[in-house]
Amino acid sequence: MNQRVHTWLLESDPAIRWQVLHDLTATEAKEVAAERARVAREGLGAQLLALQASDGTWGGVAWNHGWDSTMHVLLLLRELGLDPESAEARRALTLVRTHVTWANCGPPECEHNTFFAGETEPCINGQVAASGAYFSEDVRALIERLLSEQLPDGGWNCDAPDRSSCSSFNSTICVLEALLEYEQSIGSTPEITVARRRGEEYLLERRLMRRRSTGELIERDRKGPGVWARFAWPTWWHYDVLRGLDYLRRAGVAPDERVKEAVDLVRSRQASDGRWPLDASYEGTPPLDLGEKVGEPSRWITLRASRVLRWAEG
Repeated sequence: MNQRVHTWLLESDPAIRWQVLHDLTATEAKEVAAERARVAREGLGAQLLALQASDGTWGGVAWNHGWDSTMHVLLLLRELGLDPESAEARRALTLVRTHVTWANCGPPECEHNTFFAGETEPCINGQVAASGAYFSEDVRALIERLLSEQLPDGGWNCDAPDRSSCSSFNSTICVLEALLEYEQSIGSTPEITVARRRGEEYLLERRLMRRRSTGELIERDRKGPGVWARFAWPTWWHYDVLRGLDYLRRAGVAPDERVKEAVDLVRSRQASDGRWPLDASYEGTPPLDLGEKVGEPSRWITLRASRVLRWAEG
C-alpha cells in the first residue's frame, strides 16, 4: 500500500482507522485499542447505536428485506468492530436479548423465538449467530442447528432439503462466518472445527468461483443480482470473491494454488491510484448513509482487499 492510500484510509471513520492500524501496520496494541474505543462514541458506530429503539429493535423488527433491521445493524456493528466489552455494546445487546423476538418477520413457528434463538433459514441464522457470538451472546443452540444442517458436499443451502441437495455459496459463507466467530469469541469444539474445515473445502474445491462439476466460471448469483467478481460493502447475505478470501484470511487458512485465480481477480480490480472502487450495492435501504457510492473509491473495499493481498503474499 502506498503512503497516499494509507493516509486516505486513516482520514476516515474510527471503524476504518482501527482496522487499518490493526491489520496493515505495526501499531502498538494500546493505540489500536484506543482507536477502536472511539467506534462507540463517534462516526458510524455511534450513529447506529443511537438509532436503537427502547424496545431493543432497529427498524422495529428482528429482520426485514430493507437492511435496517436489528439483524442487519448488528452485522454492521460487528463489521465496524464495535468493542463487545464496551458499555455501549453491552447496553444495546441487553435490550436485544431481553426484548427482541421474531414476531411479524419470520416463519409462524418462530414468532415467539427470542432474537438469538434465530429462525429456520441457515443464511439468516448464520448471520444471527455470527453477531451473537461476536457479542458473546448464547448462540450455542443455533450453532448446533447449523451443524446439523451441513450438506454432504460440505456447505449449506437455505433451499435444502426440499428444493436442493447442493450447497449455496451465499448460505455457506454466512454459516462459515458464524462458526469461525463462535470459535474465536466463545470457544471451539472438534465438531465445530471439522464442520468449518469441510465448509472451507467447499469453497476451495471450487476455486471460490467455479462449478466443481464442470470448472465453469460462476459469473452471477442465480438467486439475486450479485456478480461475484464485483465487490460490495456491506455484502449482507450475498457472496462475492473478496468476501470468500477475507473469510479464509481470518480463518488462518494457508493460501495455495486454489486461491490464486481469486487473488489475481482482486489484484486486477485495483485502480491505478492504488485504491479499489465500490463495484456494487444491493437493493434496499440501510439504516443510514454509509458514506460510499458505487463507482467511487471505497475505503471498505480497499481495506479488505489490502489485507487479503497481504495474507496471500505471506
